[in-house]
Amino acid sequence: MNGTSTAPVKNNNVDRVWWMLKLTYGIVPILAGLDKLGFDKITNWAQYLNPLAATMVPLSIVHILVAVGIVEIVAGLLVLTKWTRLGAYLVAAWLILIAINLVSMGRFYDIAIRDVVMAVGALALAMLTEIRERH
Repeated sequence: MNGTSTAPVKNNNVDRVWWMLKLTYGIVPILAGLDKLGFDKITNWAQYLNPLAATMVPLSIVHILVAVGIVEIVAGLLVLTKWTRLGAYLVAAWLILIAINLVSMGRFYDIAIRDVVMAVGALALAMLTEIRERH
């Protein structure tokens, strides 16, 4: 035998990692989304919205942020339910869009980089979920 196997291996550490990612990518978007619904305890979210986006969408900045918050809440809820993989892909795509928004402003590059790194983590969750679903 060559030492490699394609048989599924039960590994509690993999389960722990999956749960850590699932809870993180479920709870954090929900909290950020709720904060955008008018609480503004985490930060002033309007500063991260490209002013060009505000001119392209026929909504006020407050309403844009509410819409963004709703998307984030839905994505987080998907991650926490049986649709974890779909939710993780949505969270990853959303984080990339946020990073693009920030870079297009010519500001907040540090946050854009963090959002890209977080998107990679969300993709890892989606991939781990797919592996778990197959076995």
